[in-house]
Amino acid sequence: MNAKVTIDGTGRVVIPKKLRDELRLTAGDSLTVESDGEGVTLRPVRPEARMRKKHGIWVFHSGRSISAAETDQVLADLREERDRSLYGSKS
Repeated sequence: MNAKVTIDGTGRVVIPKKLRDELRLTAGDSLTVESDGEGVTLRPVRPEARMRKKHGIWVFHSGRSISAAETDQVLADLREERDRSLYGSKS
């Protein structure tokens, strides 16, 4: 989308609603401002996606290495929780 906007007296620019909606921008979001010669680029600052596709498979990135024992324990806990919710507590 291309739009013509005007800078106000304090240097503010209003991003058209259609573009804000398209980019999922809301009040309080941060943008980076980059200049390149005669151009200015605004980019939303977004947290890095935790899920990414790698070779066609969704992979979770936590920012740290997770041991096999840790993943085994998390899976066991999740399965136990699921079983409790389905079958009731084992007493």
